[in-house]
Amino acid sequence: MKFLTFIAIIVVIWLVGLFAFADRVRGYTPAAEPARADAIVALTGPSSERVNAAIRLLEQDKGKRVLISGVNREVRRQELRALTPGSNKLFNCCVDLGFEAEDTIGNAQEIAAWADAKGYDSLIVVTSDYHMPRALTEIRAAAPDLELTPYAVETPSLDDSGWWRAAVTARRMTLEYMKYLAALGRALVGHVGERPAADGAETPTEKAA
Repeated sequence: MKFLTFIAIIVVIWLVGLFAFADRVRGYTPAAEPARADAIVALTGPSSERVNAAIRLLEQDKGKRVLISGVNREVRRQELRALTPGSNKLFNCCVDLGFEAEDTIGNAQEIAAWADAKGYDSLIVVTSDYHMPRALTEIRAAAPDLELTPYAVETPSLDDSGWWRAAVTARRMTLEYMKYLAALGRALVGHVGERPAADGAETPTEKAA
């Protein structure tokens, strides 16, 4: 009986955490106008909107350069540029592509190395709203001294407070919550630099977070 009570308490705590996580995700959007930082980083995902948002911030002079982290190795620079509306000149001069990252931990390591090489102290982080908590956790673990400003791309299906009623949105939020807990656990125990299995599948053009 005591064991069942213990399990019930754990389940309740887990559910409370899930809904708190969902509220945090929804709170990231609409994204507030960020203050200028040294540079901007975009973590690739299932659509090009993250990259487009980062390029728009660059056009607004919110940072000196953009790093697009986690680009599929088969994607050519001109193909990615064609997906991003804006100045070709600006893209050519001030956008760096990272091909090494295969998951969010890899993104964090790639971003940390890039910022260190460039001498940047502050970054605007662009990724999807549901991915932002985990992305910030991993980047902070890889580069604790970096000042990070989140700029989240909205996922319309998750903006509804009844996200848990639909199987697709409930699954996405729950899966991301579990990945976030794993990232938080690694950060808390100090396992910086350890790489578990890749946490996302590739799309034809980009690597999903």
